[in-house]
Amino acid sequence: MGSIVADLPHPFDPLSLGEIETAINIVKKAHGQVFFNVVSLQEPRKAEMTAWLANPETTPRPKRFADVVVIAPGGKVYDGLVDLAEAKITKWDLLDGEQPIITMEELQLVEHVVRKDPKVIEQCIISGVAPEDMHKVYCDPWTIGYDERFGNKVRLQQALMYYRPDIDNCQYQYPLDFCPIYDADKGEIIAIDIPKVRRPLSKAPPMDYHPAAVEARGGYRTDLKPINITQPEGVSFKLTGREIEWQNWKFHIGFNYREGIVLNNITFNDKGTVRPIFYRLSLAEMVVPYGNPEAPHHRKHALDQGEYGAGYMTNSLSLGCDCKGSIHYMDAEFPTRDGGLRTIKNAICIHEEDAGILFKHSDFRDDSVIVTRGRKLIIQQIFTAANYEYVVAWVFHQDGTIAPEIKLTGILNTYAMLEDEDTKGWGTQVYPGVNAHNHQHLFCLRIDANIDGPNNTVFVNDAVPSEAPVGSPENFYGNGFYNKRAKLVTEGEAMTDYNGATSRAWEIANTNKLNPYSKKPVSYKLVSREVPGLIPKEGSLVWKRAAFARHAVHVTKYRDDELWPAGKHVPQTSGEPSRGITEWIGDGTTSIDNTDIVLWHTFGVTHFPSPEDFPVMPAEPMMLLLRPRNFFAGNPVMDVPPSYASTPSQILAGKQGVLDATDKLSTLAFANGNGASCCKSNGFNGTH
Repeated sequence: MGSIVADLPHPFDPLSLGEIETAINIVKKAHGQVFFNVVSLQEPRKAEMTAWLANPETTPRPKRFADVVVIAPGGKVYDGLVDLAEAKITKWDLLDGEQPIITMEELQLVEHVVRKDPKVIEQCIISGVAPEDMHKVYCDPWTIGYDERFGNKVRLQQALMYYRPDIDNCQYQYPLDFCPIYDADKGEIIAIDIPKVRRPLSKAPPMDYHPAAVEARGGYRTDLKPINITQPEGVSFKLTGREIEWQNWKFHIGFNYREGIVLNNITFNDKGTVRPIFYRLSLAEMVVPYGNPEAPHHRKHALDQGEYGAGYMTNSLSLGCDCKGSIHYMDAEFPTRDGGLRTIKNAICIHEEDAGILFKHSDFRDDSVIVTRGRKLIIQQIFTAANYEYVVAWVFHQDGTIAPEIKLTGILNTYAMLEDEDTKGWGTQVYPGVNAHNHQHLFCLRIDANIDGPNNTVFVNDAVPSEAPVGSPENFYGNGFYNKRAKLVTEGEAMTDYNGATSRAWEIANTNKLNPYSKKPVSYKLVSREVPGLIPKEGSLVWKRAAFARHAVHVTKYRDDELWPAGKHVPQTSGEPSRGITEWIGDGTTSIDNTDIVLWHTFGVTHFPSPEDFPVMPAEPMMLLLRPRNFFAGNPVMDVPPSYASTPSQILAGKQGVLDATDKLSTLAFANGNGASCCKSNGFNGTH
């Protein structure tokens, strides 16, 4: 019996290929041939799951359900649930006016259609493409966003058009100026948006980034010496299935078609006491609004995760990975649209890195010193959304900090322009004939808090000067300032924005448990400084569709299945009404005080393109912190071996010539064994 239980999937594990196939067969048997847009784990109900986590030996294991979304003949969309143990469908709802996520197969169909469409060929000829060169025409299919001409009952994509003189050229150097509209049900182009001012195909020479092009322009740099990262004794983490343990951390690594990496049941072993911190962490949604108000560019505001899926778009890191050292990989498994199976090899990479100085202090009086280097654990995926690459890393530190990090790279989305055309401030000419429009990248982090238990409260913290005037008894010299804390009591109150002038941060606290020294509630602090806010105006299409981006922080009372802040089915939503988080909040009166809560944080960058970003963009990083505050009784990493340590008494004894063998050993052991002259991190062997 024990071996059978051991072979069962963890309730948080993604569906296996066998489970996906089982769900597909059950649906096919009941409903015939359909297109499968989603076959994914319906996560266990939280009440059942927390009971099982607390006592897995005696509590019933949560049942496995497959969340299934299909498109039937005639474009009918069904939302279903399959009980995998009972092999039966428990829900099968026909949706009206909702379009499910767009699969990679659907995207790939559009390019073949546009190359053969007579009206597209006509526009290509007008733009300067020879009819015999239609095989050199490419497109990036995007969901149409929303277009009032067509509504949302017909499944549509808009094709952003490009040309490649040579197969190895970067197509984004040669944008075309018109935009076909593709009807997925008919499999044909139903309209073409043509600008009032035509912009012919650029004749500028290509500037490519692949090796042959770089060599032709003078070649690569020759003054770089190798850096080798080795871990001769192996890694410091332990994996049991999809559960990982590292430096007092323990958590489950999940993955789904939409969010990509999902982390569950995150705990920290605090000197023998396993303390819960977060029930679930994920990057739940994103929106990339473009800033050119001229039609049809107003439709360019991709909600990439809800419309295409960070999981579906994930790269196979076996084809190229920036991880170094000893790496562990995890695959991702999905259905194909026709009911087959596909595996993305090495979808997740897990590795350690040196993290620089963890802490250090030197005493100027006697030259005693201690320096300890840290390391970090990184759980990473990379996904490609047409032109852009997103490197998503969940970075765990030894001191209890979690630092989600996103790097943006890839290629700018581009549009055609005339020579010396005025871009009107909506974009920048990054190369002759290439206009890169202003845009934002806004990401929504979903934080399902569990700070020393499920009942948590959120405070907003601002650094402010004393209210007492200069010369007053309370603030005579005028230098007083303090941390002003305001408790967020209801979902409505929690809709808050960032304020850089006050170093605003949000604190997720367990007010039922106080730190023994500070007497303040144990908490985790959200420190995020790259929070530009949604720039498009209130009432704009993207403002209505991406309601989560209206504020830096929302807080909601936990409810099962409230996972995605723009709604479950995002393509072609009109924003009337707004889906997702605004529906859940309603009138805003629900209490979030000392209860099970979810904090939603929107952060990101505003990008005004420049020639340095083209033809391929150097990675632009952004990072935020989830830091323990009043959580531990002291510095939790003093037990990490130092790279070098000496005490005042040892220094004094050495000067007096009486340093005995024991003192010499304790002073120099870490320096010689763990990092000569402090240049190696503890446990890493770095060769420069």
